[in-house]
Amino acid sequence: MEKIKIAAIVGSLRRDSYNRQLAMEAGRIIGTQADFQLLDYADVPLMNQDIEHPAPEAVSRVRAIVKSAAGIWFFTPEYNHFFPGVLKNLLDWLSRPISASEPQVLNGKPAAISGITPGMSGTGIAQDHLVTLISFLNMKVMNQPRLTIPSAQQQTDQNGRLTLTTSAPYLEKQAQAFISFIQNN
Repeated sequence: MEKIKIAAIVGSLRRDSYNRQLAMEAGRIIGTQADFQLLDYADVPLMNQDIEHPAPEAVSRVRAIVKSAAGIWFFTPEYNHFFPGVLKNLLDWLSRPISASEPQVLNGKPAAISGITPGMSGTGIAQDHLVTLISFLNMKVMNQPRLTIPSAQQQTDQNGRLTLTTSAPYLEKQAQAFISFIQNN
């Protein structure tokens, strides 16, 4: 049996962002249960209908990865009570039909959402906004469990590397739940 594929989309482009580190930890937890890939989309241009057809190479590349994934796991920070603009831009590109005969690639995809932030909100408000958008795009959202981690610095080492302590069991629970959610959808 072929392993399921999970594409991880991190809402921050920063190389060592807490959310990228959280995604890497989720991938470690999933291990050999699924193929887990962090989506690299830093080169995706701003959405512009003047360049939509044919799509830029970076857009075609990320669309192909998302299309082949059985599920999408979002890891989003919270910027001013919202998810980041780079994530919105990516979703704008992914929400567009590929051609007259091929629909957008997010339709019907199972989705999970996690987030970590140095602040107290734990990304809950950003996640709610993200759920609104991806529900509109007809993704199948796994609303429970969602993971919101506040005060990130309390779960990092002296070098700023994420070392989940109290949140580790919740990430493990979410990883197992998402694999089951994908298999059942």
